[in-house]
Amino acid sequence: VRHAMAQDGAALCEFFAWFEGALGNERITELTIDEQITAARARRPDYVCPSFATIAGFNANGAMPHYRATAESHATIEGDGLLLIDSGGQYLGGTTDITRVVAVGTPSADQKVDFTLVLKGMIALSRASFPRGTPSPMLDAIARAPIWEGGAEYGHGTGHGVGYFLNVHEGPQVISYRAAPGPHTAMEPGMITSNEPGIYRPGRWGVRIENLVANRAWLTSELGEFLCFETLTLCPIDTRCIEPSLLRADETAWLNDYHKTVFERLSPLVEGEALAWLERRTAAI
Repeated sequence: VRHAMAQDGAALCEFFAWFEGALGNERITELTIDEQITAARARRPDYVCPSFATIAGFNANGAMPHYRATAESHATIEGDGLLLIDSGGQYLGGTTDITRVVAVGTPSADQKVDFTLVLKGMIALSRASFPRGTPSPMLDAIARAPIWEGGAEYGHGTGHGVGYFLNVHEGPQVISYRAAPGPHTAMEPGMITSNEPGIYRPGRWGVRIENLVANRAWLTSELGEFLCFETLTLCPIDTRCIEPSLLRADETAWLNDYHKTVFERLSPLVEGEALAWLERRTAAI
């Protein structure tokens, strides 16, 4: 699975390097995003097919969590704003699912605030530890707390299980306070779950940042056995969209450590413009 995540991350480096080079120089639509990201994945070893239909939503279209561009209705990527891309691949080694939001032109101050609140929620859940067997819906508020603190909310679950070269949405675990916390939702070592809080402003923009995480053993004491999350997804998070004043020092340190890991894992797999893009986007803040 880790190998599949690295290959997926390398494909995304190639895609985003193309995107930033082409932006402003050729016409790019939401449909182009789907075509190019699928082509980049198809060039990687052990790739089989998309794990679900790509969601590429620019500005107002990104505010619809399950938006799908069609030949009859899609946006051109131009001007200023946020582009949300939720996509994934099926590899012989595993299933990927990742959402990134990137800057197009100059994001507004309000867009940066929303992006940073979502990032804080994603980091909070990434750093969580919990007793083995905890019902997964109970973890939802960990990701939502920083977003609630900012006076925002989102209408979908924070995480779903992901199969091994199987369903990209696969139980029994689900991180959502709307789900019943029954025994079947117990968090056990080895489970892979998405971590994807968001904020959506209808008719304006949407932000969702998604990594896949795996349950791992953390510690065992006289009070029980505890798990933590290992982040599996490897792809830079666009620091151009961050309002730095909203991040605590420990959150900034987590992001810089994550980007250091991303660069170390992906740099041997890419070259040329993709490597240069990776280096730029993983620079410490």
